[in-house]
Amino acid sequence: MTTGDELKAAVSARRDLGPDFEDALVESFLDKVGQEVDRRVDERLSTTAPRAKAPVSRSSEGQRLALAIVSLSLGTLSTVALAFAGGGRMTALVPIWVGIIIVNVVFNSSRGK
Repeated sequence: MTTGDELKAAVSARRDLGPDFEDALVESFLDKVGQEVDRRVDERLSTTAPRAKAPVSRSSEGQRLALAIVSLSLGTLSTVALAFAGGGRMTALVPIWVGIIIVNVVFNSSRGK
């Protein structure tokens, strides 16, 4: 019986039995769906050849570029926001930009070139 058939049967049984058995019907249906999901996962796992774990790869150029773009965007936005806020808040820019620089340096040095 397919999942769709199971659902139709559960809805039909709910109509026949009334709302008193609704919880039991829902639990039964969810249990059957869970078993079907488990069966499909097991089937898929058994048909695929075991793959060797890939070595931890170094960061790609795309990751470096993305980090640079995000860093510059956040730094620029915080600079603009603090400039418009005024009131001597520009001193907060130093830790923001230092933090951005540290994150980029640590990421690029720990990931290799």
